[in-house]
Amino acid sequence: MTDPTSRYVAFNGATRLCAGALADVALAAKRVVESDGAAVTILDGATGRVVDLDLRGTDIEVAARYAPQSEEAPKRGRPKLGVVAREVTLLPRHWDWLAAQPGGASVALRKLVETARKAETSGQRSRIDVAYRFMSTLAGDLPDFEEASRALFAGDDDRLDSLMRPWPADVRDEVRRALSQN
Repeated sequence: MTDPTSRYVAFNGATRLCAGALADVALAAKRVVESDGAAVTILDGATGRVVDLDLRGTDIEVAARYAPQSEEAPKRGRPKLGVVAREVTLLPRHWDWLAAQPGGASVALRKLVETARKAETSGQRSRIDVAYRFMSTLAGDLPDFEEASRALFAGDDDRLDSLMRPWPADVRDEVRRALSQN
């Protein structure tokens, strides 16, 4: 259900409550909601998107609901890879190149697609998008939000820092963390 290596962060207003694995963040949020009745916002550190969690039940039930799923024991025989067969149209020189690759055309195409996906998700643009999602969720009503957004997309780090200076430290830190993700 969730990636066990992902980082999630919970905020109460502009104050960071905790960050870590989803199960840990869910439990911390549950305790704050139960004790203070406070509204807690939980964000996915990888995407910057708000995550809606079901915090009903006991601590054990909540922890179990958001704990990383254990891997099934491997079964004997050929693994089911979830391969989907589709038609690909290429020029003859492309087919010649693919046929000459170790493992053949399918292996080469899968490797090319995976390399492109990794490059896409690790790019500066995706870090800016994640930082903007944090900013719009946590600082959308703060002074100079629009100007800070412009500075963010323009890549003007000095201006962004200057505009975020009056903001709560936890919000600034989370935006900076999103921008520095690898």
